[in-house]
Amino acid sequence: MSTLSYKTQSVKPADVEKKWIVIDAENQIVGRVATRAANILRGKHKPCFTPHVDCGDYVIIINAEKAIFTGKKYTDKVYVRHTGYPGGQRFATPQHLFKNFPVRVMEHAVKGMLPKNKLGARLYTHLHVVVGPEHKFEAQKPEVVELNTLR
Repeated sequence: MSTLSYKTQSVKPADVEKKWIVIDAENQIVGRVATRAANILRGKHKPCFTPHVDCGDYVIIINAEKAIFTGKKYTDKVYVRHTGYPGGQRFATPQHLFKNFPVRVMEHAVKGMLPKNKLGARLYTHLHVVVGPEHKFEAQKPEVVELNTLR
């Protein structure tokens, strides 16, 4: 009987290579796009994934206003926020948010899938959601990722 010893590799922040990824949300389901973006931000798609290290990539989501919801979520789902003042609870549907703030829907979905700690807050800063097909990050030479979840 041979004794094989395997050591778990823990990547250091200095050893991480970060890339820029573009995801096109046009005619894609919001939750599917958000899941893919959260996994890329976290670094779970890399073999060197380490849970406590920021080893993910930067993500640019384009065409955020053209993402879709399935079922009746577009009109029935409710986002709740609070202004901080007494009686300051505010409610909004995706229909209202897409009309006024289309970026917030995608940002909210991705943020909910990230860790609720300092690492999650840092990973959230690596997310860039854009209305329309043009973005200002061409200098970073981002790679386009195709989603397999066409509706």
